Amino acid sequence: PYKLISAIRQFSVASLFGSPALLQNLAAHCQLHNQQLASVKTIMSAGAPVPPKLVELARAMLPSEARIFTPYGATEALPVAIVEGRELLGEVRSLSENGGGVCVGTPLPQNTVRIIAITDAAITHWHDAQVCAVAEIGEITVRGPSVTEAYFNAPEKTALAKIEEDGGCVHRMGDVGYFDALGRLWYCGRKSHRVQSANGTLYTEQVEAVFNASGLVFRSALVGVGAAPKQTPVLVFEYGARTWPPPKRTVEALQALAAAHPMCSSITRFMLYPKPFPVDIRHNAKINREQLALWASARIAAN
Repeated sequence: PYKLISAIRQFSVASLFGSPALLQNLAAHCQLHNQQLASVKTIMSAGAPVPPKLVELARAMLPSEARIFTPYGATEALPVAIVEGRELLGEVRSLSENGGGVCVGTPLPQNTVRIIAITDAAITHWHDAQVCAVAEIGEITVRGPSVTEAYFNAPEKTALAKIEEDGGCVHRMGDVGYFDALGRLWYCGRKSHRVQSANGTLYTEQVEAVFNASGLVFRSALVGVGAAPKQTPVLVFEYGARTWPPPKRTVEALQALAAAHPMCSSITRFMLYPKPFPVDIRHNAKINREQLALWASARIAAN
């Protein structure tokens, strides 16, 4: 943070792009030391979901007229949708922190974004896809000018991610989500990270937000142990620098929170991860849930 703030002030930086992890560190430092970034007018943050509480923390270090954008997309299709930070506060924040997922805003007008029924199988032609209704969770798809048509020398991967429609290409994002009645797109997590239990399917971004907003943990990760469709949902959690209650008390509090929330009531296993979560090396933000699932599985087997 010291180096970033020094550079921002030296060059009167007006625009900043960074992952949520970078933004978190910078905003937390500014809060701790009561510092402002007076020159910054625009921030864009992407690479992982940006929770409303981070937007609120980041806004505190900026001038009142500054804007924070959280574009949604992927290497294969970018950008897909975008939202300004103020829209993520208020009603949207309440919905997110109660299991609504992450609001990623409105699709860009050049894009055609549709939600289709979740399947892990390839879909060759668009007429074979089943389009979901409003508020129904499915896989997010996009067709537009920035959509790539294939993966290099990877026909199997291309078949799983691309759908032909009237001579054009529809990209399957590999993400699950839904449209609300106002036309806003909500992200609920990676399709491969969904937990398919005997009590139904759970989606990471919906479930984790409930626990992350509680103040009991720094962050959490929902993982599935065992084979679908009878996986055991496990919530692995990480303490922050100023979060040090005894693990037993934290687990009891998390269990009570889960029992009181219909979406989370089937989760009965909670595990404290003994070190920072494993994350991607590019953004330092995307949680490696596959690694956490293996760790949780080994702990369950040992006990």
